[in-house]
Amino acid sequence: MPAGHGVRSRTRDLFARPFRKKGYIPLTTYLRTYKIGDYVDIKVNGAVHKGMPHKFYHGRTGKVWNVTKRAIGVEVNKQVGNRIIRKRIHVRVEHVIPSRCTEEFRLRKKKNDELKAEAKARGEKISTKRRPEGPKPGFMVEGATLETVTPIPYDVVNDLKGGY
Repeated sequence: MPAGHGVRSRTRDLFARPFRKKGYIPLTTYLRTYKIGDYVDIKVNGAVHKGMPHKFYHGRTGKVWNVTKRAIGVEVNKQVGNRIIRKRIHVRVEHVIPSRCTEEFRLRKKKNDELKAEAKARGEKISTKRRPEGPKPGFMVEGATLETVTPIPYDVVNDLKGGY
């Protein structure tokens, strides 16, 4: 038989529920609120067949552009040939989790605001830009002695008497 090319072909392991995560879906999945502009990860839940995105989008991160009663509109980049197209798909909430891609940015923003407030209290202006580390500072090695190494002369006559 030839290989099938259906919508769910080659998804036996991809859509399978994880170990000890089978059964009912936690209520937090349904009670979580999503706003337009939030970043979400598309993670297909094989237990729910409705509103399931295509296998291509599994594991992708997108931006919420629409919120409906049971589903979320997600904008995902897809490479087609030599161009990247912004695809807009509707995915049910069971197949979506909030992304942590902006977590580091939010922490850095909060830290920078604190640093700016401290500097303003001191009456200074500081730069919160990220800068490359740059080269390591130079140093002098002290207490080391130089040792000259010379090669041992190779003797063909004695080497032949070795018995090999």
